[in-house]
Amino acid sequence: MIAFTVCYIKQGSRILLLNREFPAWMGCWNGVGGKLEEGESPRACIIREIKEETGLDISNVQFKGIESWFIDHQFVGGMYLYVAELPDEQLYQTPKKTKEGILDWKEYDWITNPKNMGVAKDIPATLKSVLFEKQVYEHQCFYKDDKLVKHQTIPIDTDDELLVFRGNQYDLK
Repeated sequence: MIAFTVCYIKQGSRILLLNREFPAWMGCWNGVGGKLEEGESPRACIIREIKEETGLDISNVQFKGIESWFIDHQFVGGMYLYVAELPDEQLYQTPKKTKEGILDWKEYDWITNPKNMGVAKDIPATLKSVLFEKQVYEHQCFYKDDKLVKHQTIPIDTDDELLVFRGNQYDLK
């Protein structure tokens, strides 16, 4: 089951990331997001999580796909991917300490630098298409011994509110 959401909040060439104090990805920079509550839509979840983790009221989130996680080729979970954009004139001062960790703006090139060991392992593989492509994808991330060993993208063409994961495929509600 896909039980999580994440949003990459952009402002110009910067992305607002959270260095998490708790698992999963404790100590790593990651997008803002969290777990769906019972009966909550993915869109409602990410809007709530953005408010809880940043204090920002952002409702103009754009669905950008799904990320599925596999260990030894077995599906173990996933998350709905979103992007939101803050206007250049809207100030959001960082670094900012929150109960979840530290929020800070990071440049795209810093986030995706192959030598950067401080971001969640999936971000360098998925961020470019999430931020810059119109096509929506399922990003399949395969892990072995806690390392991302394979990433593949599968185009999907549907509205996130209609998407349901059943077994190993996506169906419409």
